Amino acid sequence: MSHTLRIDSHMHVWQLSRGDYGWLTPNLPTIYRDFTVEDVRASWEQAEIDYAMLVQAAPTLEETRFLLSVAENEPKIRGVVGWIDMLVPDAVNQLERLAFNQLFRGIRPMLQDIPDDGWMLKPELAPVYRAVVDLGLCFDALALPQHLPNLLLLIERYPDLKVVIDHAAKPPIGEPLESWHKNLAQLADIPHVNCKFSGLVTECRGQTSKAALEPVSQTLLDLFGPERLMFGSDWPVCTLRSSYIQWWQWAQELTAHLPPEQKSAVFGGNAQRFYGLRS
Repeated sequence: MSHTLRIDSHMHVWQLSRGDYGWLTPNLPTIYRDFTVEDVRASWEQAEIDYAMLVQAAPTLEETRFLLSVAENEPKIRGVVGWIDMLVPDAVNQLERLAFNQLFRGIRPMLQDIPDDGWMLKPELAPVYRAVVDLGLCFDALALPQHLPNLLLLIERYPDLKVVIDHAAKPPIGEPLESWHKNLAQLADIPHVNCKFSGLVTECRGQTSKAALEPVSQTLLDLFGPERLMFGSDWPVCTLRSSYIQWWQWAQELTAHLPPEQKSAVFGGNAQRFYGLRS
């Protein structure tokens, strides 16, 4: 049987000495150190990952350039989701300059860290959303459950914006999920909205296990179907609760009932299509 394309749609690398990771403190000792591509290579090999996407972890242009330089030197990295200050006067110019680099595939404002849940709807952001669409880029929504109603308004306002919800909007696994489910279902009703099958292990409120992940995984499959879900490791953040390979294994088992072509979509094809990655 031929090997189907496997893509990790969401991982990070960072270098603490760069000094712009405000959220990354010694309170998170497991991940408070440098992480490079070399640190993940053995896991890629074990999981037979063909390509990966690097996603921003700091709200600076400098980090985006750093990620692009990493990607330029690593054939397995096929794309970068970066960050720009969407409110500065030359934001569109910044975006256009970044988009000259074929590896630059989209932006991710750190919505979860912005005190104003409605920030994404600011009218001043309109030119940047338009530019994201015009440049053929994507929008990663780093949302928490409370952001979902505003995200729905944003997508209704920009129906041609290519959107993926990171980490399924971080449901509090092990706590009541009714409002998360209801709001996510409204977003899933919009045919072009995608969702990352990632970041779930770190949301487990009790023990991290396949059994704990099962209800949310099934909800995501029910809402988005295997054609709009994309696997991501969220490495090295996932190592707060599981190894790369442990989450990979659980993700495989949680989707074991899918036909092979649907499974290969979740673990590669959907990310390739969404981000426009070249083989």
